[in-house]
Amino acid sequence: MSRIGKKPVELPSGVEAKVSGQTVEVKGPKGTRSFTGTDDVTITVEDNAVSVMPRGKSKRARQQWGMSRTMVANLVQGVTTGFKKELEIQGVGYRAQMQGNTLKLALGLSHDVNFEVPEGVTVTVPKPTEIIIEGSDEQQVGQVAANIRDWRKPEPYKGKGIRYKGEFIFRKEGKKK
Repeated sequence: MSRIGKKPVELPSGVEAKVSGQTVEVKGPKGTRSFTGTDDVTITVEDNAVSVMPRGKSKRARQQWGMSRTMVANLVQGVTTGFKKELEIQGVGYRAQMQGNTLKLALGLSHDVNFEVPEGVTVTVPKPTEIIIEGSDEQQVGQVAANIRDWRKPEPYKGKGIRYKGEFIFRKEGKKK
């Protein structure tokens, strides 16, 4: 039995959910998001909460049960508070700045990297060594953060590169004579 799936997703004030077929649509202060569940689960709205139940006792139905409940919970969090990822840049001369809808990164390459910010995600640069990515879709926020980090992953000898805030980089010792 799914421990996560058993709990209904509470809807805070100002958030409303509609279910039509297998599609859940959640409206809140930060916009509207929707999720379409598989045919293995039943999604219902009752008493200001969304509940997900499996159809049958098959392994697939039990797998989809917890996943579908988590997806609905992410919709509710996305339209109320949103999601946020923070990146840090370390390295001499490494910096970032926003120019319109483009994130300009100087990462020690022969050229500056211009990263176009996709729709639905906001990127801010409070300091030249900090990048904050925010949005209502957790998957999209995480993907944008991963794409930015891919330009210069932190290396283990000096720790230079783009890392998530609070990420631990296992440091290695250099060559000895």
